[in-house]
Amino acid sequence: MLRFLTLAALPAVALSLAGCAAMNNLNNEVSTYGAWPGERTPASYVFERLPSQQAHPEQQQLLEDAARGAVEGAGFVAAADPKNAEYLMQLGARVSSDGPWYDNDPIFWHGGLRYGYGRYGYGRWGRGPFGFGSGFGTGFDNSTSFDREVALLIRDRKTGQLLYEARASNSGPSSSIDRLLPPMFRAAMTNFPGAGPNPRTVTVPLSAN
Repeated sequence: MLRFLTLAALPAVALSLAGCAAMNNLNNEVSTYGAWPGERTPASYVFERLPSQQAHPEQQQLLEDAARGAVEGAGFVAAADPKNAEYLMQLGARVSSDGPWYDNDPIFWHGGLRYGYGRYGYGRWGRGPFGFGSGFGTGFDNSTSFDREVALLIRDRKTGQLLYEARASNSGPSSSIDRLLPPMFRAAMTNFPGAGPNPRTVTVPLSAN
C-alpha cells in the first residue's frame, strides 16, 4: 500500500515542480535587428543618456543597473574611461495597457507623440503609460492586461553607426516592471549577436542565480 501511494503521488509532485519552474521563468517575445559585422567583437561600452534621460538620472540608473548583467554576459566590458568606449548603448523601457483608464485619455498624452531619439526618448517612455511614472511599481488589476517592453541599441562610438537593436516584451496583469527588467534584458541579449525569426519566444529565469 505504501508503494502504491508513493507512485500515485508522483504525477502530483511532477505537476507541482513544473508549476514552480513556470513561476520562476519569464517568457518573452524577442526581436533583434541589424546584421552585426562579422569582424566586430564585444568590447568596452558606456551607457549613453539622452538629454531627457539626464533629467531623470535615478530612473535611468535603474535601467542601466538592470541591463548591465545582460550586456556584460554577452561579452561587453564597462569602459574605464567613457571617452574611450568602443560602443555606445541606449536603453528604454515602457509599460502600456489595454485598460480604458490607464492614462489613455488624450488629455494626458502631452501631445500624443513619444519624444527624443526614435522610440528611445524619455518623454512617452518615462511618463504616463510607458514607464517610470505609472509603469514602475504601480497597482494590480485583474481586468487589465499590461504590455511590458525593454529595448537596447548598440552604436559604434566613433562613427555613430547603429549596429544592433534588441527588444524583449511580455504581458501580464501587473504594471510593475522593475523586478522584470533584468530578466527581460537578458532575454533581449540571449545568443547575441545571433539573429532569428522576429518575434521569437525566449524563456529566462527570473533570477540570474
